Amino acid sequence: MLKEGFKFIDLFSGIGGFHQAMCDLGGECVLASEIDEYAIQTYLENYQINSDHDVTKIENDAIPKHQVLCGGFPCQAFSKAGKQMGFADETKGTLFFQIARILKTSKPEFIILENVRNLMSHDKGNTWKVIKATLEKLDYNIKPIIMSPHQLGVPQLRERVYILGVRKDIYGGELSINIPKRDKSTLNVYESGILDETADEKYSISEHEKMVLTCWDEFYKGIKENVIGFPIWSFEFAQDYSLDEYPKWKADFCTKNRNLYLNNKKFIDKWLKKWNNLEDFTPTERKFEWQAGTSITTVWDGIIQFRPSGIRVKRPDTFPALVAMVHIPIIGRYKRRLTPREVARLQSFPDSFKPNENDHQAYKQFGNAVNVNCVEYLAKQLFDCVSE
Repeated sequence: MLKEGFKFIDLFSGIGGFHQAMCDLGGECVLASEIDEYAIQTYLENYQINSDHDVTKIENDAIPKHQVLCGGFPCQAFSKAGKQMGFADETKGTLFFQIARILKTSKPEFIILENVRNLMSHDKGNTWKVIKATLEKLDYNIKPIIMSPHQLGVPQLRERVYILGVRKDIYGGELSINIPKRDKSTLNVYESGILDETADEKYSISEHEKMVLTCWDEFYKGIKENVIGFPIWSFEFAQDYSLDEYPKWKADFCTKNRNLYLNNKKFIDKWLKKWNNLEDFTPTERKFEWQAGTSITTVWDGIIQFRPSGIRVKRPDTFPALVAMVHIPIIGRYKRRLTPREVARLQSFPDSFKPNENDHQAYKQFGNAVNVNCVEYLAKQLFDCVSE
């Protein structure tokens, strides 16, 4: 284990997920680097360190001596949600090579990097091959670990790849990292300690959203089927036009919706009449995804999101991964969205952490952050490899 007071640098530091984890292990931050002005503001308020340094402009001789290099290098170039340009993205994609540049001259004992899981498979695995070969050429012993906070009992399903490394002259053996095999179905968001029983009214869902969810709750309770394995498209009810021009997947969904309607015609006709044929709903609100199986019997016990693909209801075992462009989850029982404080807990930040006062920025920042518990859990084992 590294000695108390070990030095670390925090590249692409965001709001300090790595910082929090390293400090919890006794580390001291000697350099933080970030370009987002709002993240810089949040980092300064919480850690009293100015992270306003563009990594591409930091000279090698200006980097303080450190034992650990941390970096959640930008993932947009590799993410499934992005364009997946990888290293072809000349701005964000190539920032990994800034890490390589610093490693080449600073030669810290340990490296801990984080990125989206898709990094491993991007460009048929070639992106990962380049990263691995680059780090190994710099004399680092590397191990990628895919991990989600739910494996540590935090109710968020958020798989990320953590790239752990130690300098080969310090430890050249197999990096043995154990990860708990925890089934997310053993978790319950309502019993997790993440949620506050009360919250500011501004996080409550609107009367319109309540109306839409009440309508779909009646629908789910009224149909004969308990498990729905496809999205409900209400505009397909009672339709019979040809599906020949549609791709197979879309034609299949249409056919399933038409069959569902025929199997529940009496109820659905009455339901549609009561709710004015969903005329007051947006096109998105006329689509419904039940992804809770038989674990709950009402929308109001689930975790809900208003998404472009429709209203999604999930089991209350874990929250979906928080991402920068969030569709902020709704807590069914409380009829409100997650607060920034609750989102901070899902990313394992302590309650002493001060979220950005702008809620939009706070959600974005926590969505971009690394999970503190995951980093701390893995770093502890990485550091222990050397003391064995």
